[in-house]
Amino acid sequence: MTTVVEIENLSKHFTIRKEKSLKERVVNFGRSQKHKEDFWALRDVSLSINSGETVGLIGPNGSGKSTLLKMIGGILQPDKGSVSIRGRLAALLELGAGFHPDLTGRENVYLNASILGLSREQTDKYFDAIVDFSGIEKFIDTQVKFYSSGMYVRLAFAVAVHVDPDILLVDEVLAVGDEPFQRKCLERIRQFQSEGRTIVLVTHGLDQVDEFCDRAVVLESGHVVTDGSPREALRSLRADFEEARQEERERELAEAADARPELAARFTGIALQSDSGQTGRPTLATGEGLMVAMEIDSPAPVADPVIEVGVATPLGQPVYATSTRLLGISLHDLKPTSRFQIHLTNMRLGEGDYSVRVGLTLPDGTEVHRVPEAGQFAVAGSGLSHGIAVADADFLALD
Repeated sequence: MTTVVEIENLSKHFTIRKEKSLKERVVNFGRSQKHKEDFWALRDVSLSINSGETVGLIGPNGSGKSTLLKMIGGILQPDKGSVSIRGRLAALLELGAGFHPDLTGRENVYLNASILGLSREQTDKYFDAIVDFSGIEKFIDTQVKFYSSGMYVRLAFAVAVHVDPDILLVDEVLAVGDEPFQRKCLERIRQFQSEGRTIVLVTHGLDQVDEFCDRAVVLESGHVVTDGSPREALRSLRADFEEARQEERERELAEAADARPELAARFTGIALQSDSGQTGRPTLATGEGLMVAMEIDSPAPVADPVIEVGVATPLGQPVYATSTRLLGISLHDLKPTSRFQIHLTNMRLGEGDYSVRVGLTLPDGTEVHRVPEAGQFAVAGSGLSHGIAVADADFLALD
């Protein structure tokens, strides 16, 4: 495969000034470095992106995703390292970037197209298609400063996808606009993929990464922490998110337990076992059952607790959930150490990885303890279908 984006040891820093006002800046001008601080948005990042790949850049806010995309697009220059591009590039990095607010939509189409490398004759050729794709024909001769955010991104995306790019950079703008337009954008991205174009996508929509990307890169604090398949990257990112959430949740519950001793109960052990006897991280056949065993320590009595058990995808999408309350089971009081198990039978899940989550609540719904990823298991598919659910399919030719 041909490498179309080559990033080598890329680093970029910004200076954060601590002065809160213009007066402070003037007073501190020329003094020591105490009033400013260097922030490294990217540190020694190296990546190679091949022709035809769709790569998702994901990570928490402030991890360097947008900075990296701007450096690929040539908007920012590196402090260290280099970025090499091969082919025509179109970028949707910021809402309305390249638009002049005092020009009309028509004038901005020609301005933006020229910035992206099209001649006036080429823009004439594509103009009607651009306007038709944007769906804002009635407003094309209105100054864009009167456009809504959705109209901005419609026109910007329409121009970008009609300049015939080899590489398309997209930064979160697909989250703007109504559902029909988002669907139209995603269909165009699928078309680009089928044509073998390269796409680099920054998004917080993890389902889009799983659906569209061949590869995903997780950034944290300016460093690449995972570069692999979307599922591998999403699992890494979700683990970090869940760890942060769990730590925050534990702090809150610990504070609450001081006032209400019954909130000190905790899951101290979760174990999974398939019907075939596999333990740890079992692999199930479609329709096979799963035993979830759990241990709860309760320093103080907990009256009528409710235990919840659920199954989720690697993206955190719930696919099944139940509880002792839904099953009509009353647990009475928890002992200092209590052990339970639930047998999930005939699970018609599709091929893939899944996680088990458990929760403990009081009868009034107050959360006592929750483990969002208590265990993992996989399902081995038959190869006859895709998706989360499995159904038996009978095909019949009528003619």
